[in-house]
Amino acid sequence: MQSVSGINEWQRKAVLKLLSEGSTVPFIARYRKEATGHLDEVQIIAIKEEAEAQEQLEKRRAFVLDSVREQGKLSPELEQAILKAHSLQELEDLYLPYKARRKTRADLAREKGLEPLAQDIFKQKIPHISQLLKAHQPVGMSREETLQGARDIIAEWISEDVPLRNKTRELWSHQGSLWVKPARGKKEHADAQKFRDYFDYQEPLKRVQHHRLMAVSRGADLGFLSLKIEAPWEERTWPMLKRHCLKGYGDSSDQVAQAAEDAYKRLLQPSLENEWLAEARAKAEEDAIGVFALNVRQLLLAAPLGEKAVLAVDPGFLTGCKVVALDPAGSLLFHGVIYPHEPQRQWEAAMADLKRWSQQHGIQAVAVGNGTAGRETEDLCRDALEPLGIEVYSVNESGASVYSASALAREEFPNEDVTVRGAVSIGRRLQDPLSELVKIDPKSIGVGQYQHDVNQTLLKKRLDQVLESAVNAVGVNLNTASKHVLAQVSGLGPALAENIVAYRNQNGPFVKRSQLMDVPRLGAKAFEQSAGFLRIRGNDPIENTGIHPERYSVLKHMAAQLNCKVSDLIANETALKQLDLSALVDEAQGIGLPTLKDIVAELLKPGLDMRGQAEASAFDRKVRKIEDLDSGMELHGVVTNLTNFGAFVDIGVKQDGLVHISQISHEFLKHPSEKLSLGQAVRVRVTELDIPRRRIGLTMKF
Repeated sequence: MQSVSGINEWQRKAVLKLLSEGSTVPFIARYRKEATGHLDEVQIIAIKEEAEAQEQLEKRRAFVLDSVREQGKLSPELEQAILKAHSLQELEDLYLPYKARRKTRADLAREKGLEPLAQDIFKQKIPHISQLLKAHQPVGMSREETLQGARDIIAEWISEDVPLRNKTRELWSHQGSLWVKPARGKKEHADAQKFRDYFDYQEPLKRVQHHRLMAVSRGADLGFLSLKIEAPWEERTWPMLKRHCLKGYGDSSDQVAQAAEDAYKRLLQPSLENEWLAEARAKAEEDAIGVFALNVRQLLLAAPLGEKAVLAVDPGFLTGCKVVALDPAGSLLFHGVIYPHEPQRQWEAAMADLKRWSQQHGIQAVAVGNGTAGRETEDLCRDALEPLGIEVYSVNESGASVYSASALAREEFPNEDVTVRGAVSIGRRLQDPLSELVKIDPKSIGVGQYQHDVNQTLLKKRLDQVLESAVNAVGVNLNTASKHVLAQVSGLGPALAENIVAYRNQNGPFVKRSQLMDVPRLGAKAFEQSAGFLRIRGNDPIENTGIHPERYSVLKHMAAQLNCKVSDLIANETALKQLDLSALVDEAQGIGLPTLKDIVAELLKPGLDMRGQAEASAFDRKVRKIEDLDSGMELHGVVTNLTNFGAFVDIGVKQDGLVHISQISHEFLKHPSEKLSLGQAVRVRVTELDIPRRRIGLTMKF
């Protein structure tokens, strides 16, 4: 049996069982491959979310059944329809007539006793209205008032008709269009001008791109744009309504026709319009969150410089540039200030200070924030330190100010001001981006679009997943990691992370991962879930790999097969190639070829950092501002953001340029991430310039 996602039912059940037992997604994906049929994190998360969605559907179904039953309106037919509903939309359509709501025009007509008249008119069996009015017209009500009340009731019935709602949805999916115009009286508003591309915008619903929907939704939320959905009335919509509602000719059918038109324009169209916009917005938000999550993941997994002493500079003009020296572990050694730029212009003195501080603290690299005065400060550092063999790196400082003002930063550096903390964050971000970015709210990192417009609960959930996945993919140094990094390790969390740090401070560095069992409140389950993602650099290289302690016995069997010691297997490609892995398979213990191949891969390169190593890049020193650009100019740049429609590239002019997805490669790309990643150095050519609007078009196709 295959589930909706294309995953076997046994795999789905295996994942849900592991999750119910307290296993995390990273642990299942990495250490329970045999149990799940080698499912990856994306598939495991999909199974988890599918189960959660089904649970929500069942809760809503139970509520609807109870609600309609309490109203005394639950017929056997309706109950079966509710029980068979496969989606929330289908369920809500069935529940629509029974929902609590404000009093409607139809309700008022019913109170006047007009429902029997409406029923007879709607049947359209008696064509002459005068015959029906004789039987049903209330005393004191005019003919027109009576018929209007009956039409109001019929209109409500038509608008709540489930098949008609589905037909309208189907019509809209093929023929509907989204129309956008300025909100009344807002066209000339200064803040509305950023949305002027949508002042006269129309596009078929089936072709509306998610990023455009997010843009117009933002404009509508701010009150600058008006959105409407329409399908061709005379050609498509009205004929559909007549086919569905009219059963003949005569006065009764005329009344039903009037009610049908009113039902569509007053009730059905606004209702389904809100529904479509909500669903489309939800899909667009999910897409935007996905793109943002991809960018955050790439930033978290950016290549580190490694354990090297770093001089970090937080640039500035008037207040000077804050400089800090960090040791290879990221500890603060020194801080000072230089004033190379306007108005002090102490360039030579600043160069001398940088050289002196670098020599005093054994500096191996310089990290320069890419904010205000970043380009100018980069030039200063290159002039001063590159002759000494010290490389200069431009570091994205988005979020550094958020960290520097946080309670976490005050806890780390209670005696330093925000400028020192910000510079430290810049330096540490070069040394190990993941360890530093873990401390910052991902929304403040500056690599997404619309992150403040989307569902914040869903955004947080997705970013938490990304953070957990990234930390566990890289692995964590058990003896140097902060409690903030340890808290993201599979099976731990803030409380156990604090206990680990306290134990480490009291007892010294861990020598073996088995010592984790001595940490207060860290039980067998937490050890199982976390141990494989923790690393210890020391005398035993095995402790610095992703080989889980529960599989150490496999190493002994491998060594026995080759008649050698376990230590002889480490980085020994010749020996490892001689292993007969099939002879080591133990299905009873859950040890299959996937696990064995992972163990061999870890033995080949113990302690390998999957992220690689940071590389320095340089902008063109002759280009500082957008006015320095010319069409056709070729430049070095750095990818700062990826979207569905292209990549934004920093070319050193304080305004990122856009490489449209069609301009990234001569090959067809579904997404820019197929060729690009955040922080990647690229070569681009300027194709378009719009200086007043600060827009730069770039290409990578040479």
